[in-house]
Amino acid sequence: MDIRLRWYYRLGFLLLLFIVIFIFLKLQAIWMPVLEILFAVVIPFIIAAFITYLLHPVVEKLHETGMHRGIAVFIIYFFFFGGIGIALYKGIPAFIHQLRDLAENAPQFADQYRVWINVIQQKTSTWPDGLQSRIDEGIIAMEGALDILLTSVINSLLNVLNYAVIIAVIPFISFYLLKDFTIMKKAAWYLTPRKWRKEGVLFLRDIDKSLGSYIRGQLLVCAAIGTISFFLFWVFGMRYPLLLGLIIGITNVIPYFGPIIGAIPAVIIAFTLSVKMVAVTVVIIIVLQFIEGNILSPLIVGKSLHMHPLLIMLALLAGGEAGGIWGLIFAVPILAVLKVILIHAKKHFSKRTDPKFTGS
Repeated sequence: MDIRLRWYYRLGFLLLLFIVIFIFLKLQAIWMPVLEILFAVVIPFIIAAFITYLLHPVVEKLHETGMHRGIAVFIIYFFFFGGIGIALYKGIPAFIHQLRDLAENAPQFADQYRVWINVIQQKTSTWPDGLQSRIDEGIIAMEGALDILLTSVINSLLNVLNYAVIIAVIPFISFYLLKDFTIMKKAAWYLTPRKWRKEGVLFLRDIDKSLGSYIRGQLLVCAAIGTISFFLFWVFGMRYPLLLGLIIGITNVIPYFGPIIGAIPAVIIAFTLSVKMVAVTVVIIIVLQFIEGNILSPLIVGKSLHMHPLLIMLALLAGGEAGGIWGLIFAVPILAVLKVILIHAKKHFSKRTDPKFTGS
């Protein structure tokens, strides 16, 4: 009887939970504006916290050498945000110029694209009807994907401009987070319930060990690959070298699939110039992949995740299906966090079932 009542209680709780969620979703018009305001307020702190997480180990290294923490923070802060500021000051005008030029020449690219499509359709016109229809569907799907990608890029740029004032606050927040990192760490320690402190510290330490070096290393590799690709495209006379270098650098954060995604715009633009430029672009991309796979990633990132490539590919496929480009970007970090959660959950429950800890 007790077991039956327990199941009734669980079913009742689930039913009540679904009702609350349903009512909550129906009241979306009320809480969504409040959520948007909270998001606008919180997002600078999240970005600043991420920057602090990236820079904190460097500050600690300098502080351990005997340098005053405030001076160490100032040096790292100056070089990091100063470098970003100079890059933006020099790069934004060139980036806008290349983006405007690309928009003005879009009809030319579209005409060239239509010529390719007609050639493909003529070459495959004698193929079986089923295969021909599949090719046509693939072309239409690719057109739709490119249209969605361009729209999302333009909207993202507009959103960045809209939040320019909020973005300007991030360096100041990051400075105080770096400066008072020890104080905030102590505050978090005392605010955490005493029984969770030891396990919480071990949990966060394992996440940092698994994820921190991967994120920092991957960002360094992306910056290096983006810079090298820009330089190579510029030397060989490729159009829009800054724009293409930025795309290749950003997409390189996605393991395995990122280089392919980043190479597509470069090859498309190269096709509008000459066959020789297509060959040069392909060679540049192969060289970049060799440098990234054999020099930069082993040296900077290493094997920080300690996960099998098949598991990473599975996470990427699931992330891409669930969240598109953003899903691909965050799939591996989420997988690393889930791995640590599962390891700690296994240790926790094994302690609870172990006779030494239960007292039996």
